[in-house]
Amino acid sequence: MHWREYGQAWGTSEAERQRPYPCDALLPEQTDAWYRGVTVHAEPAALFPWLCQLRAAPYSYDWIDNFGRQSPKQLQPGLTDLALGQRFMSGFELIDFERDAHVTIRARWPERFLPPLVVAYCIAPDGEGSCRLLVKLALVIRPGLSGWFIRTAGPWLDWFMMRRQLLNLKALAEGRR
Repeated sequence: MHWREYGQAWGTSEAERQRPYPCDALLPEQTDAWYRGVTVHAEPAALFPWLCQLRAAPYSYDWIDNFGRQSPKQLQPGLTDLALGQRFMSGFELIDFERDAHVTIRARWPERFLPPLVVAYCIAPDGEGSCRLLVKLALVIRPGLSGWFIRTAGPWLDWFMMRRQLLNLKALAEGRR
């Protein structure tokens, strides 16, 4: 895989990138897509509550994107009670979900500064006792200098943060933290 493709498709196969994602219909004008994936040695029902925990914290590098507060290592009560419009990771809102299958969120930032973004966290069964956590980020990147920067550096900046997030969620679902 070419270095640029690696930043845009970390941990995913061609088949996983070609499958439909819930965000596809929610941002039909997307110009770019970045993919992430990890194998989780746990059932989908064990992973899904940890996706719901994204309502409370980002589970990435807390010193960067959680103002130094540690993301909870125990499931927090009530966070699995999902409703459309709920906030996720402070800068996103829930726009679609299916229990034990996916959580789809949209960025709540001003689009004049950053591109429209919809993110689908999907759980795909992968044999007995394991599943794949697949993420698609659908974006609308506009032409110009800011678009060039986002298209060039964005996949790597996101990879740095989301890789940590997915590995943390994996470890928590597997009961290793």
